Amino acid sequence: MKPLKIDVVSDVVCPWCFIGKRHLDRALELWRDEQPDCKVTIHWRPFFLNPDTPEAGEPYRPFLEKKFGGPKQLEELWQRVSAAGRTAGIEFAFEKIELRANTLNAHRLIHHAQSKVGADATVTAALVEALFAAQFLQGRHVGDRSVLADVAAACGMDRAAVLSYLETNEDADAVRGGASEAQRMGVSGVPFFIFNQRLAASGAQPPEALLQVMRQATSEAAV
Repeated sequence: MKPLKIDVVSDVVCPWCFIGKRHLDRALELWRDEQPDCKVTIHWRPFFLNPDTPEAGEPYRPFLEKKFGGPKQLEELWQRVSAAGRTAGIEFAFEKIELRANTLNAHRLIHHAQSKVGADATVTAALVEALFAAQFLQGRHVGDRSVLADVAAACGMDRAAVLSYLETNEDADAVRGGASEAQRMGVSGVPFFIFNQRLAASGAQPPEALLQVMRQATSEAAV
């Protein structure tokens, strides 16, 4: 059985990316039932849903009301997203979110977690899940370095070391470059999944749909 490499392009302030991650988790459970000996690696790639977000963030609801046409339209959108989230076991708490976050530092943290020597994929997976939860379940400001350090520490990382890293600009250019690369590849919306650099799936597709792409990507017939 060929190994399976999955690249996930996403942003931690994208609710559909949270749903997509949960669907991917479920698809991987099904995949491992089918192919228990297949080696699976996941690489998280950055995307900036709102690249113009100020570093300190800005009020969340006013921005979204302006973006989507008003309070009524926003409430309808949240209802649709919340209904989709429940199918993935997510109870969105949009009302808790006060600030629209700049996600450069969150992406740097993910980059740091998965690229350092001896990186533990389990820690990275827990970190990504925890960042989504911090944003959408707890309403925490995931653009704040201290909040990010706390989230990292809860996932087993060294809080002081993480905070020290985040207080520099290390890897900022690499993250921006990764986001630009995704755009050059034609990624205009997230989540976006790439399987073995052969096949792609866009959007928060159901687990069964992702599972089917996994089968195709590892097939000898895949080109």
